[in-house]
Amino acid sequence: MSRLAVGDTAPRFTLNDQGGHAVSSTSLAGERFVLYFYPADDTPGCTVEACGFNEDVTAFRDLGVRVLGVSPDDADSHQRFRAKFDLDFDLLSDPSTSTMAAYGAYGEKMLYGKTVVGVIRSTFVVGPTGLIEHVWYGPRTKGHAQRVLAAITG
Repeated sequence: MSRLAVGDTAPRFTLNDQGGHAVSSTSLAGERFVLYFYPADDTPGCTVEACGFNEDVTAFRDLGVRVLGVSPDDADSHQRFRAKFDLDFDLLSDPSTSTMAAYGAYGEKMLYGKTVVGVIRSTFVVGPTGLIEHVWYGPRTKGHAQRVLAAITG
């Protein structure tokens, strides 16, 4: 698994959101966006992270930054997760984990002292030119959205 770094070109993707609508890197060209990868809907750490982004979603929008969460879960799961926590940003489905792998967000990781293969919690800020501006691999979920917002605002 290779990891991406600041200044790298963000891998291209096309993934469906919770409503089954395609969202692609091409459709986001010219926009700054946060793309965060998480293991599963409605699990403790993923809920903390999603709710953190949701608390600051207006601040991200005021900066012209779109927030997008990505997990292997399907659209139905995303709809339930969004409804349960009143999430106000799109969740994208990557059931093949190919986009995750392209971002270095899928592969071997340590879990409770054992090596497993799975989603590696990761966040990327992609700039309007398609270059990665900020990268976090394995962030702590609590306060993560606020740290991302702080990095964007400089």
